[in-house]
Amino acid sequence: MTTVPPLLNVLAPEARGRLMQLAQETTFPAGARIFEEGARADRFWIILNGTVALDLHVPGRRAAVVDHLGPGDLLGWSWLFPPRSWHLGAAADSPVRALEFDAVKVRALCDEDRELGQALTLRIAEVIANRLQSARGRLLDLYGPAGGAPMRLAR
Repeated sequence: MTTVPPLLNVLAPEARGRLMQLAQETTFPAGARIFEEGARADRFWIILNGTVALDLHVPGRRAAVVDHLGPGDLLGWSWLFPPRSWHLGAAADSPVRALEFDAVKVRALCDEDRELGQALTLRIAEVIANRLQSARGRLLDLYGPAGGAPMRLAR
């Protein structure tokens, strides 16, 4: 088995070991679709090598790439929250090697070990918050006022 990804360092060693027992190494060739927006989210990955593009369906156009993930990044968080369907699509930009986790088994482990569940959920919430902040920055770059003037957001 591969070394523990830094993403999981928030977990106590014993809990981390129990979670890692559920991991299976997998690969995706460049160009492979990993999941589709709206499909059932039943697993997640931690990327070990390679890059993945996250994309959003745009009616009448090609999917718009909204982010790129690389080594150490969590791929997929929709498995944790109902309705457990992907909010975005994902495709391998390059050959990808990743740890794959079965969501049903991980949720069962989290129910069994509440401390592990809370730590994992908080870590995933941190990942989501960082991605939202990154997306906000990209949107401001694309649609913000010219000349770098600050844009006021409605509250």
